Amino acid sequence: MQYYTSDRKQHYIWGQSKNIQVFTLTPNIGYSMNKVLIRQFGLRGYPGVYKAMAEFTSRRDPGTADEIWCLEHEPVFTLGLAGRTEHLLDPGNIPVHKVDRGGQVTYHGPGQLVVYPLFDLKRRGISIRRFVNLLEQSVIEFLAAFDLEAVRRKGMPGVYLADSKIAALGVRVRRGCCYHGLALNVNMDLSPFKRINPCGYPGLEVTQLADRGFSLSADDAAEQFLPCLLEQFGCDEVETYDERNISFPEIMAASVK
Repeated sequence: MQYYTSDRKQHYIWGQSKNIQVFTLTPNIGYSMNKVLIRQFGLRGYPGVYKAMAEFTSRRDPGTADEIWCLEHEPVFTLGLAGRTEHLLDPGNIPVHKVDRGGQVTYHGPGQLVVYPLFDLKRRGISIRRFVNLLEQSVIEFLAAFDLEAVRRKGMPGVYLADSKIAALGVRVRRGCCYHGLALNVNMDLSPFKRINPCGYPGLEVTQLADRGFSLSADDAAEQFLPCLLEQFGCDEVETYDERNISFPEIMAASVK
């Protein structure tokens, strides 16, 4: 992707056929590594989001600002690169998508906060192990505000309340840049998790904030979680875009004007 200089403007063109939206990107002149763009997308189907974040990662260049996408997904099971179909016990009418993140199988649905940090790890000097650790720590700090003692489990990425998983993680790194991210259970129907072996572990229990006595929407959770995430990564220059009413792209292209 070419980024604009002082005399040329670079745009994303996001959209579908008749509904195309154009956003001007941040220039690479004087770029701050601490800057991040947050996009709030609301409830979205999985395939379009998956395609868009992969396209974003493929097209970005060393001057592209990092972004964080916050949303909820319509019901879907996703199966990682190493995912084994034996962990799909009874998907029923919920669609299953094979994707290029790490990990096994998980479920996304309304009432779950999904956060995709589209970060240039190479530019930030962060290893993939450190990146995952910071994502987990941001969830742990968020839950601590509710007096919930969250923990990691060795060899099992994610965040747990005792033996029950409340947040799942799965990422992919391409050319030093990451996509996919984390899913935090807030106030959702957990029954689809019974149709799979969550994250490839038979019998693994899952939990959510609602089951711990906290009634929040995914938007409420995002408002409180994002400061924890930004603090972990030292992001102190933030631009936020509410894009719930914008048709999400199936195709993303760059256009220089």
